[in-house]
Amino acid sequence: MIKRPLENINGVLYIDGVSALKLAEEYSTPLYVISEKKIRENYRRLAAAFTRNYGKLRILYSAKANTNLSVLKILKSEGAGIDTVSAGEIFLALEAGFSPSQILYTGTSVSDEELAYVLEKSVIINVDSLSQFRKMLKKTVPPILSVRINTEFGAGHHEYTVTASKTSKFGVDGKTATEIYRMAKDAGVENFGIHMHIGSGIMHVEPFIKTTEKLLEVADAIHRQLGISFNFIDLGGGIGVPYKPEEEEVDLENFAKKLTDFFKGKLAEYGLGQPELWLEPGRYLVAEAGVLLTKVNMVKETPYRKFVGVDAGFNTLIRPAMYGSYHHMILANRLKAPSVENYDVVGPLCESGDVLARDRPLPKISEGDILAILNAGAYGYAMSSQYNSRPRAAEVLVKDGHCELVRERENLQDLVRGQRIASWLKD
Repeated sequence: MIKRPLENINGVLYIDGVSALKLAEEYSTPLYVISEKKIRENYRRLAAAFTRNYGKLRILYSAKANTNLSVLKILKSEGAGIDTVSAGEIFLALEAGFSPSQILYTGTSVSDEELAYVLEKSVIINVDSLSQFRKMLKKTVPPILSVRINTEFGAGHHEYTVTASKTSKFGVDGKTATEIYRMAKDAGVENFGIHMHIGSGIMHVEPFIKTTEKLLEVADAIHRQLGISFNFIDLGGGIGVPYKPEEEEVDLENFAKKLTDFFKGKLAEYGLGQPELWLEPGRYLVAEAGVLLTKVNMVKETPYRKFVGVDAGFNTLIRPAMYGSYHHMILANRLKAPSVENYDVVGPLCESGDVLARDRPLPKISEGDILAILNAGAYGYAMSSQYNSRPRAAEVLVKDGHCELVRERENLQDLVRGQRIASWLKD
């Protein structure tokens, strides 16, 4: 069974009304296909659930999941702000039409050059360290300041995606945060926020409640000691999506109600007023909107394994190699065919770790078949590379039976773009 925006039409996969086979033929493979409708549906569902339960809401899309300009424009048109983690993401957000007041920057290990760029663009800054804030004050007094708190409790689908713990590189402890806010107030800052982010791919509300309690304890202490009121409290992102067919989706209405009921109760207990609630979803908005189409180059059987070799590798989708992640796969040109074989689905890279799936039940595969790898809209292209000197894939946006190229496929000439041969090596 497949879910919207995917359809089975006479055994062929359609993505938001467009044939996957037509897309593969017209734009070649590997190919990222993005459903505009799915992104809009996800945003509206999330916004409605939290607005019903806490009216003062601001959603900032976590750009690192997918920075395609068309994706950014879609979310801007829905009313989203944007959460950025680099000068490059700020640049792209501005290119997509976001105003500085709609952009939040949360950097870590921030260079002097990046900090200068961030300050020049006048975006909202979420401070990650005392060192960073001291450097900021030497250049300017920001009109609004937020601090990222390490609540020392995190969650996520993999240890690499947990962003709050006693050993985490992110954020500051309560004592350091208090010092930063004191310095900011003394310098003349009048508007404040406070922030946390605990991890990514979280399917249950309990970790958010646990760490929100710690964040609000810190906010309460700062409020009492310094008399600071918070314009916004940012609970970060991290809401997950099901990657396996048998996994259930997050019950968003229940999730939003439990979290906001707890949030409102603690605000009242601590006398913190009614600040805006900020959220930073990334994966939740775009993961299910993306499909990676890849062509079968090779079917090979050894005495020990059956391999399906495709033209997408971990240069195209690194999550299985990096996190051991599962991505469901379907045979786009024969959807009705039953799964009768177990295959290792492998890419073209000269790496033993270039495996997209191990022992995966699939229909009998033939060379030339098209596999669709699902949930590739988040951290697909964004984490892709030119490893093995393979140009990066193209991206296509689909909507209501229409398709359009939104990122060109790189070519071999792109592999030398920006390179310079040392003068003493030239013929």
